[in-house]
Amino acid sequence: MSVELDSIQIEKSWKEVLKDEFSKPYFLQIKEFLKKEKAEWKTIFPLGSNIFNAFNSTPFDKVRVVILWQDPYHGEWEAHWLCFSVQDGVRQPPSLQNIFKELESDLWIPRPQSWNLTKRAEQWVFLLNAILTVRKDEPASHKNIGWQKFTDAVIKKLSDEKEGLIFLLRWAFAQSKEELIDTTRHVVLKAAHPSPFSVHRWFFGCKHFSRVNEILKSKGNGEINWDLN
Repeated sequence: MSVELDSIQIEKSWKEVLKDEFSKPYFLQIKEFLKKEKAEWKTIFPLGSNIFNAFNSTPFDKVRVVILWQDPYHGEWEAHWLCFSVQDGVRQPPSLQNIFKELESDLWIPRPQSWNLTKRAEQWVFLLNAILTVRKDEPASHKNIGWQKFTDAVIKKLSDEKEGLIFLLRWAFAQSKEELIDTTRHVVLKAAHPSPFSVHRWFFGCKHFSRVNEILKSKGNGEINWDLN
């Protein structure tokens, strides 16, 4: 048994780059696990049709910046398909509040009314969770079902097949993925997790937003408009 490629709702350039992964046994195991969870009436975030929307929002050939995090938010309707992002009308998670505090300090951009980061994803910023699904109210509940094999392959493909990317790795979990990145061809910027527990250690003052634009400008690429207002 294998996963039908046509059944996977993912943007066509990503589907071509990752087609070998979709045929591997671990990916079938992910699919079967999620089917079993649903059969047992478990609530899974994000919804099935949205699992690959980080890829759909930022095609492979458009990626310039990669922000990596662990897994989706696990609260009711918090989970979005983009890391750190929440949909409009959802409460503001403390980590995302701190991200916008740093943005305000770094580039004098006022905190936005919307906390949905889709506009950012459409500006070449690939907002990737290493684990793409989560059970409601159970953080990291899907960490061992195979998603990390898949997203490790994603990071490796980006490193091997593109040039001059900027990877923003926040917290030790994300920084453990640095071994997948060819740092002679790409830039890696590291910082602490923006949660209230660690934000003062090595996140506030990192100035990654302005640094990303400086790097993009030096390479002759357009800058990112970080302002969501």
